[in-house]
Amino acid sequence: MITIAIANQKGGVGKTTTAINIATAMAATGWRTLLLDLDPQGNASTGMGVRSEARGLSSYDLLVDEVPLSETIVSTSIPGLDLVPATVDLSGAEVELVSVEQRTARLSRALQGHRGHDICFIDCPPSLGLLTLNALSAADTLLVPLQCEFFALEGLSQLLQTVERVQQNLNPGLGIVGVALTMFDRRNRLTDQVADDVRECLGNLVFQTVIPRNVRLSEAPSHGLPALVYDHSCPGSRAYIALARELIGRLPQERKAA
Repeated sequence: MITIAIANQKGGVGKTTTAINIATAMAATGWRTLLLDLDPQGNASTGMGVRSEARGLSSYDLLVDEVPLSETIVSTSIPGLDLVPATVDLSGAEVELVSVEQRTARLSRALQGHRGHDICFIDCPPSLGLLTLNALSAADTLLVPLQCEFFALEGLSQLLQTVERVQQNLNPGLGIVGVALTMFDRRNRLTDQVADDVRECLGNLVFQTVIPRNVRLSEAPSHGLPALVYDHSCPGSRAYIALARELIGRLPQERKAA
């Protein structure tokens, strides 16, 4: 199973929207996909239509109580896409894990050897705490959603420093599969400037596909649906389909789904 953490310590950059819709797009192309909600807010779970009262065992149980992964997985309405939901209990996990040995390796151990899915996306919280460190330690690679605004560039440099530390101390094999520019608004000249600066700095690491500002992307979670299901023809949905296609092209050939 290829494991991809979707992370950026800055909030409001489109992490969860990206996680939900790229997971849906991958499932639609035949990949057996798992979406792991590691954000205490549980927005990915809500956005997939899994209500809080129906979540049962969750990513909290996976991390803190070491419940087997198979017992925390729930089905979604999307064929080929399963979910490990998050509950509010997860907000206390960082405190509970502080005194635990190998506290950054809990998720890695939980996912080890899992063969029920081809790919797993981890929706990380907007911070660089123990939950995100667990995700980065467990992941093969990192996908970074980056909002096209000035402050996002500062957050990106901090994240890249964290990735370097994780590579040195926790997960030498961690890579970055790409940076996805989100909330792109061609009417705003600053958007183009930020995009140009990021591409100049990171080169081919930045995906060619950009995710536009789109009302339908914002509306979809309130219906408990990915935008690709809510309105598959809207610009946001088409962009995520293109991003998934580009992502597949960057994954190791020998590990791609048949």
